[in-house]
Amino acid sequence: MKSIASRITLTLAAAGMAAMIASASRPATPENSSAASVPNPYRAVEGWGKALPDGRAWGSTNAVTVDDKGNVWVAERCGANSCADSNLNPILEFDASGKLIKSLGAGLFVVPHGVYVDKKGNIWATDNSGKDGKGQQVIEFSPDGKVLMKLGKAGVAGDGPDTFNQPDGVVIGKNGDIFVADGHAAGTGNARVVKFSKDGKFIKQWGGHGSGPGQFEVPHAIAIDSKGRIFVADRVNRRIQIFDQDGKFLAEWKQFGTPSGVFIDRHDVIYVADSMSQVDDATKPTYNPGFDQGIRIGSAKDGKVTAFIPIPHPAGVLTNAPEGVAGDQNGGVYGADVVLKDVRKYVKQ
Repeated sequence: MKSIASRITLTLAAAGMAAMIASASRPATPENSSAASVPNPYRAVEGWGKALPDGRAWGSTNAVTVDDKGNVWVAERCGANSCADSNLNPILEFDASGKLIKSLGAGLFVVPHGVYVDKKGNIWATDNSGKDGKGQQVIEFSPDGKVLMKLGKAGVAGDGPDTFNQPDGVVIGKNGDIFVADGHAAGTGNARVVKFSKDGKFIKQWGGHGSGPGQFEVPHAIAIDSKGRIFVADRVNRRIQIFDQDGKFLAEWKQFGTPSGVFIDRHDVIYVADSMSQVDDATKPTYNPGFDQGIRIGSAKDGKVTAFIPIPHPAGVLTNAPEGVAGDQNGGVYGADVVLKDVRKYVKQ
């Protein structure tokens, strides 16, 4: 088992909101339009994944992914918004129908934030907080729940090659290289992608705070396409940035709204969760002309948005749409919701 991870920093919502207000001032254009005319061919599946272990209810979650077998993995926050004082297993595996298969990871996490399953079937999860000597790590598990690797120093936040400060997401390249999106506070803490070898050795990092190419303000999620390109949900900057595996900036896409979650399937279908856009009230920091909350689906090859699942927020609530998103090979779409504390499944009508 190897170690490498980060310093505790609370998300500075005010700084993030201020940046988003500035971003919201730009007008909707074909480049950043959500393509309002795209269809919504989906309907919600009622009652998916409600049979949780120990009879517990869902906690907050923004971490969902689908493995090569079509099973759905969720990292949820132990029936609450934190696992810090819990002995529950936060990582859950379901089949596509929502039947629980197994759970794992008890006692290792504070705030599970990202989950990914590699080609070997190993499960990776990020913990973007720290308390009492745990958290601020990326942990790899075997399919039966054995800990294989830990990146980061447990409970320690930092910006070095062996520490994280609120790691949000992780993906694995075909050669086993590890890419971690690190940082959850606008204007402070970390704002970077960190690359490691398959055995956990630091290779390089890129990023930094700002809105220029290759800079980030809350790199909230990360994905990888069939070409090995790295997609980062640069949430406060309201864009997806695309890089090669050496950190070379390739493109930015603004047509997917304010991205909290991003997932790319084996056919390069891209799923993006926008949990922080609305068009109804220009006085609120979530105001984003041309966009509203929901899940946008398109092509990772050319960036075209082809479908949109709108998820309106209740009155008096700034956001409630899923932050995490994934898709399966049968057309199912999964959204993981922090505010409403559930995972929703959508299928084509």
